[in-house]
Amino acid sequence: MRGLSIALKSLSAHKLRTVLAILGVFLGTLVLTAVTHIGSSMVRQADLETQKLGPNLVQVRAQSVRFGRTNTGSSLGITATLTLEDAEAIRRSLPEIAGMSMFMQGGRRVRAGNLQTNGQVVGAEAAYLRVRSLELLVGRFLEDDDEENLARVCVLGNALAERLFGDPAAGCGQELYIAQTRYQVVGILEAKGADFGGSSFDEQLFIPLRTYQRRLLNSSRLDGIYLNLLDGASVQAAKNSLFTLLRERHNIGPGQRDDFRVSSAEDAARLRNEVLDLVTSLGVLSALISFVVGGLGIFSIMILLVRARQLEIGVRRAVGASRRAIIRQFLSEAGIMAGTGGGLGVLISLALVTLIYAVGGLPFVYEPLFCLGAAAASVLAGVVAGAWPARQASRVEVVTALKNWE
Repeated sequence: MRGLSIALKSLSAHKLRTVLAILGVFLGTLVLTAVTHIGSSMVRQADLETQKLGPNLVQVRAQSVRFGRTNTGSSLGITATLTLEDAEAIRRSLPEIAGMSMFMQGGRRVRAGNLQTNGQVVGAEAAYLRVRSLELLVGRFLEDDDEENLARVCVLGNALAERLFGDPAAGCGQELYIAQTRYQVVGILEAKGADFGGSSFDEQLFIPLRTYQRRLLNSSRLDGIYLNLLDGASVQAAKNSLFTLLRERHNIGPGQRDDFRVSSAEDAARLRNEVLDLVTSLGVLSALISFVVGGLGIFSIMILLVRARQLEIGVRRAVGASRRAIIRQFLSEAGIMAGTGGGLGVLISLALVTLIYAVGGLPFVYEPLFCLGAAAASVLAGVVAGAWPARQASRVEVVTALKNWE
């Protein structure tokens, strides 16, 4: 305890130098703790979104292919690449399919009374609700009869319903207009958020697929197909089967580019995690640089302290202090500086990430063992940085120190 008291008094006598020395360790610990926690939270969010959307969800998406060119190189037009026949072939060929829904989508102006807004109109089948794991707030979803009768009915996403009618639930039973055609609202969805492609369900408006094809586009083409696989089915094996089937149906030869895209929620989560790993690596690198700078700062101030305290060291040696006691003294001072910076860095970082979690709507993920490890690592960094100055202090000769004082 006496050595600790001496260390604290010595550091308090050099406040500015001490603060500057611990600043690098403080910043390093703060950045490292923050990056690690935010990265873990975002990975957790990606996992939750994958589970929410369905880990066995696969999307087949049409790619628009340009055909014909003018002298200036511009495209003369595009053609659809995914058809109803493709969907039926998929339904027959993949036994691991638990649910399936074709869809089309596009941005449209939507009007309800005097209010107009932009919305993403989705032409979907009745199975879409189950395939995409959506839930109703009020009313019903699209039904097979709506499809057969080209019914002018729609189901609204939560945010879109709120924007048009104030209270989302109040929109059920109301009427609105899409492209000058009147539709009746038969259902409102629970708030869901975005899917793995980044489109928000809450901003979408769902109408029967055939209604979309006949009334909005007068086309039988498809934008895509969503598939739910049976529990235990291999997502990768299903994707491989889809690639083989569609390449054969579309007469795509070896080396030619696909005119469709197959993806899954797992692919999106994996890509996001790779991006997060890169960001985390950069954060760790910057934190390590801060630790090195902090270590050099501690090394520098310890060198100055050894030179400034030659007399103190000589007197302590004269009254019987051992070299080992001198080394412990200076190592304690280095460890206190680094540990103070590291502890403050962890505490402030936890406060910052808590604020980020609350504002950003991220899961509250904390790593207590990592925090303890970061604080301990900062103390270790200080001890390592102070090792050589402590050794130099222990080698101060009593006679030399007293002579220089005189």
